[in-house]
Amino acid sequence: MPFLDWVARRVKKQPRLLYRRRIFQKSTSLRQQDYQTLLEECLKKNCLFEDENFPADIRSIGTGPLLQKLPQNLQWKRPHELHKTPVFYDASTKRLALCQGLIGDCWFLAALEGLTFHQDILSQVVPQNQSFERKKYAGIFHFKFWHFGKWVDVVVDDRLPVNEAGQLVFVSSVYKNLFWGALLEKAYAKLCGSYEDLQVGQVSEALVDFTGGVNITIKLAEASPELWDILTRATYSRSLIGCQTHLGKTRVLENGLVAGHAYTMTGIRKVTCKHGPEYLVRLRNPWGKVEWKGDWSDRSGKWELLSPKEKILLHRNGDDGEFWMSLQDFKTHFDNLIICKLTPDLMSQEDGKKWMSSLQFGRWVKGITAGGRLRAHKGTFWMNPQYQLKVLQGNGSKRSLYSCSVLVSLIQKHNSKHRNRMPHLHIGLYVFKYHGDNKRLPPEFFVQNSPLSSSPVFVNDREVTRDFRLPPGVYVIIPATSEPHQESEFLLRVFSRKHSLHEMGGNPSLVLSKEIVDKYDDKIWEDFFTKYFEQYPEINAVQLQRLLNVAWTNLQNSRLWFSLDACRSILAVLDFNATGTLSIQEFRSLWRSLLHYQKVFQKKDTHKTGTLGLEELHAAMKEIGTSLRDEVCNLMVLRYGDPNLKISFQSFVCFMLRVEFIKEAFCNLTKDGKGIYLQEYEWMMMTLYS
Repeated sequence: MPFLDWVARRVKKQPRLLYRRRIFQKSTSLRQQDYQTLLEECLKKNCLFEDENFPADIRSIGTGPLLQKLPQNLQWKRPHELHKTPVFYDASTKRLALCQGLIGDCWFLAALEGLTFHQDILSQVVPQNQSFERKKYAGIFHFKFWHFGKWVDVVVDDRLPVNEAGQLVFVSSVYKNLFWGALLEKAYAKLCGSYEDLQVGQVSEALVDFTGGVNITIKLAEASPELWDILTRATYSRSLIGCQTHLGKTRVLENGLVAGHAYTMTGIRKVTCKHGPEYLVRLRNPWGKVEWKGDWSDRSGKWELLSPKEKILLHRNGDDGEFWMSLQDFKTHFDNLIICKLTPDLMSQEDGKKWMSSLQFGRWVKGITAGGRLRAHKGTFWMNPQYQLKVLQGNGSKRSLYSCSVLVSLIQKHNSKHRNRMPHLHIGLYVFKYHGDNKRLPPEFFVQNSPLSSSPVFVNDREVTRDFRLPPGVYVIIPATSEPHQESEFLLRVFSRKHSLHEMGGNPSLVLSKEIVDKYDDKIWEDFFTKYFEQYPEINAVQLQRLLNVAWTNLQNSRLWFSLDACRSILAVLDFNATGTLSIQEFRSLWRSLLHYQKVFQKKDTHKTGTLGLEELHAAMKEIGTSLRDEVCNLMVLRYGDPNLKISFQSFVCFMLRVEFIKEAFCNLTKDGKGIYLQEYEWMMMTLYS
């Protein structure tokens, strides 16, 4: 059977519903769809992939203004229905050769244009071993993006939205049989939530999503006199460079530039004119047309000032969206410059030397770790997450003895699945010099000490980056939102020649009175917990972690730090009404158990190592009044113990709570003391969520 006939039959054929479910349910149950597994299943079953996670209907388009731009009879078709010989990717085509569609995602295309100068990066984002050839084709493609600290593989089917004439309504190619751009845009839309979520953005976002690099944004109105040197180093070090024009009432200005539009910087050149040197930058409009009309544009007379050889080398006269302009005009007519570094040595003269990077995931939580900025919210600022940074002498050079280049990046991430559903918060970061251990800094520290350099400007961008020259020593980094009680996850990254970075422990997100700290008294602690739960009637795992750590650290004068995973386990065991939170009654039960467990743990920890071995665990369980078979107990040591089969107090708490819960559940459910009967969902609820 000819290949095109085979494809046509597969496109038109409607598989039975049961058959479709059997094929695709396996993939949707995975945390991330596996491209290779899905491809092999479809090839084996002789069917074309249909992505139920991002369906070919209006749900994937969105719900906003983009709907008003769509053609009346929108259809979804596969490339084989649009062209006789579709091609996924062709390395021989000239540059990007893509054209923007109905979506306002010039920022996405401007960043993508930068990838075409780095084939190794492009081939990572767009895996090249994909094809429309019969043996490899099953209507499924995949692309890779750097998403909040890790690379994710995004799978899509190749059904694309077209108008009645069969023309792609979103990104298309100058070469009508080329489809990698349209499929990449679809994958990025899936990552962001919908096509609608690609409307409006910053080129800096897409640059990081394509590379995992770090952005440096330069306001051109405030640009350093060394801007040309910065551009030279950026070009030399394989950085991706984007830029954006000022906002304006008119879309296309008289000078040919598009207001509020993203462009790609594709080159720089210092030329020699009759009157002296001229610094030129080459830019490209992702529309593939509409160019600058001023000096050094395609039809400018300035080209006559160059030597014939240089003019032939640089001058191009065609409406392809690419043009030259002077550096001075660039600074005047463009708003900002974005440089995405794969290694963050841009602001340093020491190119080519090794940099190291560290990252920490964190979260601002209302009432817990969202303290706001320093100047306006001194009373709550100290609640923000704190990270200790130790800057070490990096490369043995004399300069590193006195100061080291440190780049700090802060990226915010909302919980919404849709990129545009929640606007970015205004975020910023502070760096303080201090001398001390890893304990969190108290409120007094921030009253008595000022941050390095000036207070940061808070901006509502996804990423904020600051660069420092810091002498070797110990510092604390404070990421913050502009206002307190604003919630979001964040990713903190630090780049330098040599450093260490970790979160500072012992955060009392509550203010404890001296009476509570100095003396244990049931009534005092009960009043303390009551006041806390008056403010937060139900607490989640993060709030439980903060509450336990401040209370337990001060009560026991201990360095014990309950991890978030441990608190999630504790919450799941005690969350009797399955709300994902604890009430004060449930917390009181936990507190009583903790005090009892701690007393028994200390008694049976005969060698005072802070851990229990197998025999000590047996003795501790007997003291508490419960027991397990030896084989079960041995397994629990493997499950909860460290590599030396020793159980810490934190693990002992999680273990004992689970043992007591399971035993109580068995007693409540059994009728004869020998066994129980549960429906499947009851069994899953009890065993998985506990």
